[in-house]
Amino acid sequence: MNRLNRVLRSLPFALLLVPGTHLQGATVNGEIVDSRDGWLIPARLYIQSDDGRWFFAESASADGSAIRYEKRNWINTNAVEMHVTLSAHPFGIELPPGGYTFTVERGKEYRPLIRRAEVTAEPVQLRLPLHRWIDMGRRGWFSGDTHVHRPLDDLHNVVLAEDLNVAFPLTYWVTKAFTPPAQGDKNLDPGARAELVRVDPTHVIWPRNTEWEIFTVGDQRHHLGAVFALGHKTAFTLGAPPVTPVAEQARREGALLDLDKHDWPWSMALVPVMGVDLYELANNHIWRTEFVFSKWNSAAGNFMGLPGDGWSGTERDWIEYGCRNYYTLLDCGFRLRPSAGTANGVHPVPLGFGRVYVQCPLGFSYNAWLRGLNEGRSFVTTGPMLFATVNGRQPGTRVDIEPGKVRRVEVAGTVISDEPVNAIEIIVNGNVAHRLTPEPRKNRDEANETKFRQTVELNGSSWVAVRCWEPRAGGRIRFAHTAPWFFDVPGAPLRPRRDEIDFLISRVREQIERNSGVLPAEAMAEYRKALAIYEDIARQAR
Repeated sequence: MNRLNRVLRSLPFALLLVPGTHLQGATVNGEIVDSRDGWLIPARLYIQSDDGRWFFAESASADGSAIRYEKRNWINTNAVEMHVTLSAHPFGIELPPGGYTFTVERGKEYRPLIRRAEVTAEPVQLRLPLHRWIDMGRRGWFSGDTHVHRPLDDLHNVVLAEDLNVAFPLTYWVTKAFTPPAQGDKNLDPGARAELVRVDPTHVIWPRNTEWEIFTVGDQRHHLGAVFALGHKTAFTLGAPPVTPVAEQARREGALLDLDKHDWPWSMALVPVMGVDLYELANNHIWRTEFVFSKWNSAAGNFMGLPGDGWSGTERDWIEYGCRNYYTLLDCGFRLRPSAGTANGVHPVPLGFGRVYVQCPLGFSYNAWLRGLNEGRSFVTTGPMLFATVNGRQPGTRVDIEPGKVRRVEVAGTVISDEPVNAIEIIVNGNVAHRLTPEPRKNRDEANETKFRQTVELNGSSWVAVRCWEPRAGGRIRFAHTAPWFFDVPGAPLRPRRDEIDFLISRVREQIERNSGVLPAEAMAEYRKALAIYEDIARQAR
């Protein structure tokens, strides 16, 4: 058998039917390997029969593990995620006779593999090689998902299967106003110690993180929204709202505050009151399967240029709405750094489908990664890899510039993607200053690679970012977006446009009216504080 296995490993992209004498139809054994060296690798596996049924393999090794993930969206039941994440061991499954599609994926850096197999009365032996089209770790970039709803026992398997370097499971999760997260109604592993879990040298889990996702106030359904504290040390004994004491404890413990979706009712009030650090630019409504959340909790501003009434749209519209809302906050002086999260564990989406890559030039460590995330040495992606510099410096850089002079900077970089991107855009102060048409070429890893270079003129205090778009079949879209670079004229900050700050003011005023008589005085005072901050900014608007 060992000799047979060696022969199987030597046959790339082989699907072999091996005669058997003792089983009646239905046995499939397989291996998932790296196409470069033939070594077994952890991965995510889908098995679907021609009649639409889903099946889940098991590890064929006593040392292996297989974690089933079965999620179907409650709005659109066609939006499903039915897979198993496998450790780096052979797998096995018994299947009824018929035709099957085997799909294998591993995170973002391997090309998906699809294989057809006919199962009869004879055992089937599959060898499934995945081709790595980019190795981000070798380039000094490491990935994370800041919005995870999986138990720690699952994550030991899943972070390796998805090649996700840092996971933040929201072990404390409360959906009721004023309830302390230590008594959260949806807690997972709340007894986890405040110690880094090292799955291996480059894959880690920080087990103490909290989500306040408020859906009820008292006995009434009244949703506010969600915000996360990532990387704290002790359990929060404070409910929300008010949120100021939460932010104060997070600061004392070195935690980062991560804004969940921008369309939540309270989101725009949280930014100035809590001093939120991170903005989930690739958020948990962006999935591998169908886009379903086409109706939004809060309307986009007219100035954002989205089609329709601002309350609904396509996947591309949703991403654009998130970007435009982010740009509005940046223009108003709130220098949030981008993050990415999936809510894997709740939604039909793989862990790390949207992820944030952080540069760690001296090699990976959790502390270096978290510091880089907070400093904005990062980009988020649902597909393409976007490497960009401005005047040779990485994202997150802040530079003082002289007043009264036009500053010319050079934006340069490379986009590498599994499928070709169709646009690279340079954003300056919330506007697309340059739209570049890529001319991708295949590199030695058979990926699509485009280099770009563009001179950009800055007039006064400014910020710059780069994004790109990768169209997929069926009208779907993948994208990547860098953190900003900041260029500051001392004493002369960027002035927001009037329509931007008016949008933020209107969002907060709506919530003051909506929550009056529902929330206590302390919470209402925070809304009025947010309004006062925005109104002060409005005095400098152009």
